[in-house]
Amino acid sequence: MHLRLHVWRQKGPEAPGGFVTYEAPGISPDMSFLEMLDVVNERLIDKGEEPIAFDHDCREGICGTCGVVINGVPHGPRPATTACQLHMRSFQDGDTLTIEPWRAAAFPVIKDLVVDRGALDRIIEAGGFISVATGSAPDGNAIPVPKPDADLAMDAAACIGCGACVAACPNASAMLFTAAKVSHLGLLPQGQPERYQRARKMVAAMDEAGFGACTNHGECEAACPKQIRVEFIARLNRDYILGSLKARQETRSHGGAG
Repeated sequence: MHLRLHVWRQKGPEAPGGFVTYEAPGISPDMSFLEMLDVVNERLIDKGEEPIAFDHDCREGICGTCGVVINGVPHGPRPATTACQLHMRSFQDGDTLTIEPWRAAAFPVIKDLVVDRGALDRIIEAGGFISVATGSAPDGNAIPVPKPDADLAMDAAACIGCGACVAACPNASAMLFTAAKVSHLGLLPQGQPERYQRARKMVAAMDEAGFGACTNHGECEAACPKQIRVEFIARLNRDYILGSLKARQETRSHGGAG
């Protein structure tokens, strides 16, 4: 295969960026997308040029670090597929590919295709955990969990935090990511004591990071490589509203007692 690549190059966060065109001949259709970038980088190094910086780690569709936008679609044209699992046979000989980083104010570009996704980590730090004592592992396994709840929690827990939902959303919203992290804990018995507080804290961290609001475009679900459903956003909204009402009642109660 012979491909033409328009790749976003940017030396640093404050440096101006732009697209640079590269010819990529001799690409095997059995290569993954990242293997194709490796080949392009080897050729650039051989010519004394700086290789294209891009994020990657597991190359098994688990870690979520490989996110790039390919021809306007996060992770590329195949549904439920990360960029590292995308094979070049998904494209045609002679195709032109435009490759760029996630575009969101909360994801500043570090270099080329690499962005800082630390904002997602800060959302998790705000409440994406269980801090109450739930006993040892055998005790936890002894707590009965209805099969539908367990299955739904596992569906939400499949989120790998890649940020494709943010990149696909016209508002650069992180609602699907936040909803998945809130829901997979809030559906289980161990997550109930902090359920509503968790929703409030994580939404506050999301807003503070500069993500946009959700307006139900549904692009996030379409782009998600793990097919996280937008119904989790509805769960998050319910928990957030109930949490806000509970916090208001507690404030009034404490005020009255004083």
